[in-house]
Amino acid sequence: MKKAHSRRKFIKKSTLAALPLFFLSIKAYGAVIKKPFAFLHNLLSKKNMNNNIIINIRPLGFQWETANPFLFCVHHEDFYPKGNHDFGPDASLAGRNIGNDFTLKDGWRMYHGNVVPGFPVHPHRGFETVTIVREGFIDHADSLGAAGRYSVGDVQWMTAGKGVQHAEMFPLLNKDKENTLELFQIWLNLPKKDKFVDPYFKMLWAENVPVYKSEDKRVEASVIAGKLHDVKAADPTPNSWAADPANHIGIFTIKLKAQTKWSIPADVAGINRTIFFFKGSGLKVAAKDIPDYHAIELQSDKDIELNTGTEDCQILFLQGRPIDETVVQYGPFVMNSKSEIQQAYYDYQQTQFGGWPWDRQDPVHGMDKSRFAKHADGKVEKRN
Repeated sequence: MKKAHSRRKFIKKSTLAALPLFFLSIKAYGAVIKKPFAFLHNLLSKKNMNNNIIINIRPLGFQWETANPFLFCVHHEDFYPKGNHDFGPDASLAGRNIGNDFTLKDGWRMYHGNVVPGFPVHPHRGFETVTIVREGFIDHADSLGAAGRYSVGDVQWMTAGKGVQHAEMFPLLNKDKENTLELFQIWLNLPKKDKFVDPYFKMLWAENVPVYKSEDKRVEASVIAGKLHDVKAADPTPNSWAADPANHIGIFTIKLKAQTKWSIPADVAGINRTIFFFKGSGLKVAAKDIPDYHAIELQSDKDIELNTGTEDCQILFLQGRPIDETVVQYGPFVMNSKSEIQQAYYDYQQTQFGGWPWDRQDPVHGMDKSRFAKHADGKVEKRN
């Protein structure tokens, strides 16, 4: 069996409680602040409140660390050249570690693809993938016989459940111009009770993803999961942790124009909330300057004030109630114990999770740029 590839490695971590920030307070004449100090006292109090909203700030790499119930997120951004007749790059592959190419060379990577960039057939069990396409195309194929092609603004929500094999290929359909690809893939855990549900995938087509817009039209957010103000996302897959509103799952991609002030509304306490600042510069969060390409962990029961400077900014927002269970992950399997991981590998070796009905390990779906989804039950969805 192939060694699990780099994108599927999840860095198992022990989460340490972040040390609270302490600030000096002004004390004069006992508990009474004289009027000459009132302005300074109020200013410092507001600063303390703002900075207590932020739990942690950290830089982002290729694989983004996330908080329970999310497992991790990957941001793919590749500036592929023109495509060839095989849907791969019309360029030399010399010098690349083909089959395991994660080095950004000439602005792009082949990942595990040999001809077409992407991720040929590989298995999953015990969690979900949420794939958000911002540019380019993804071709899906799986061991249940399902298939699909999705593109800009589309989201695929896939529950691996008891086990599925799938391929995620990035066909380069433009032969006369460059093929830029950008996407997020988020891994969302499943609780123990749902780790063996039947595999299932759902398409959230771009035209059906609700969009929140601020009154001044300077903020626009795609609401992929959860609710932002009065804008509610479409339902996720039925067995998802996100399917229960009590888990407060939120997945938003947010665009803020330059010179904008806007707040993310407070939610309940006790959920994990992180924003990932991935494009632009000059963002302030709770009055704190944030370097570009950084993650900010936040208190969930407070409004989060965002301010942009001279550039537009974009963020990915993730929040959710943690799953209070042990997480044991190895390669493409996420379970609750080491013995369950061993069983997952045994089951895969014995059943191949239904086998592979396709004639190649990296299926692509032709030159037609139309988006579609063909489900395991035969249902077909077509888009332009």
